[in-house]
Amino acid sequence: MLSTPEILLNDTLKSLADAAGKAASQGRWQEAEQLWQRILTHDPRHPQALYSLGVHAFQRRNLPEAARLLQAALAVSPAEPMMLLSLSVVFREQGKREAELQAIDAALAVDPYFLAGLLTKAAHLERFIQPRAAAAVYRNALKVAPREANWPIELRSQLQHAKAQVEKFGSQLAEYLASRLATPMHKLSPFEAQRWQEAGAIVSGRAQSYPSACNSLLVPRLPAIPFFERGSFAWVDAIEAKTELITQELHAALAQQQHDFKPYIAYDAGTPVNQWRELNHSQRWSSYFLWRNGLPQTEHLAQCPETAKALAAVEMTDIGGLCPNAMFSALAPHTQIPPHHGETNARVIVHLPLVVPQNCHYRVGFEHRSWKVGEVLIFDDSIEHEARNDSDELRVVLIFDVWNPLLSSGERDMVRAMSAATREFNSQNG
Repeated sequence: MLSTPEILLNDTLKSLADAAGKAASQGRWQEAEQLWQRILTHDPRHPQALYSLGVHAFQRRNLPEAARLLQAALAVSPAEPMMLLSLSVVFREQGKREAELQAIDAALAVDPYFLAGLLTKAAHLERFIQPRAAAAVYRNALKVAPREANWPIELRSQLQHAKAQVEKFGSQLAEYLASRLATPMHKLSPFEAQRWQEAGAIVSGRAQSYPSACNSLLVPRLPAIPFFERGSFAWVDAIEAKTELITQELHAALAQQQHDFKPYIAYDAGTPVNQWRELNHSQRWSSYFLWRNGLPQTEHLAQCPETAKALAAVEMTDIGGLCPNAMFSALAPHTQIPPHHGETNARVIVHLPLVVPQNCHYRVGFEHRSWKVGEVLIFDDSIEHEARNDSDELRVVLIFDVWNPLLSSGERDMVRAMSAATREFNSQNG
């Protein structure tokens, strides 16, 4: 136990340290220094006093004294990364390159995720003309930094510089890869070439990987393929041949039953769906359902007999309570559907474009596509995807779902069984 004099001394030192910190925060540097010096008369090994006086000495440009005080503080508290980083700054100003780097590395050895330390090391490498090594450390700094909106004010300019450097060298690497890989890329199919273009974008830091992420059922170990080849689906030519007839029925529905085009996004009040705030209960993205969550919309199917026949010739997904789904999806002018994920990768989604003005864009994962009237797009909507209509006109596509062709018939049965069991469990009380 501490004796009474020791307790009183500790209380005195704490009061002096609090007063010194307050004086420094208010810009009363001389008073703060005097208070820290008083602490050292009681405790010559007080690490906070030694460190603070070292910082004050640095501010006065007394570099030898700053180095002496900071090293004394570290002798007492050797595992303080900020002390080590401050010492590295003193060494930098003294032109002691090796000592500077040793102090930075010592700080990062204590805490490899020390953001200020990573930025300082990257700046050191950049200063001594090692730009690619610096970019690698800047990249690590950005990985451990909070979201940009929450960047610390005191590090914001350094983080902005880090971001610019990472983007600069990412662009240079992407160009280098494109030039070096052009010849072997010519030997690939379009599907394979897209895969390796994405690989290059990921390696150069200009893209991320896009895994499947499902709102309902994720089938593990299925490849996350953004767009599927047409040849995997026997019905493609037949439904494309009916584009004109289906478009006529769409126009009739728009003219006669526009009230049946309902907002696609319709969450109840209080549901945490920030990404859908602008489109929730909005006609800017509306749908005329032909099938919905596995149930036929008989009135709409009767109004669109040619579309119904076309869909009947397709083996749509049948998962009770979830699929099939089929609809005319209308996106209003100057409307964006934000990045999102679908319900399950057991199915894939088909778009048959019907009305497509200029300046309409679609992205699934890394790949960007343009809709072309009468040409289907088949994609895995469990991968992050988004759509934009930047035109002055309405865009409409027929959307429906089919089984993921990579699932066997036995696995389809498992999807149905698991989905049914999950619904049964969730419907039970208790």
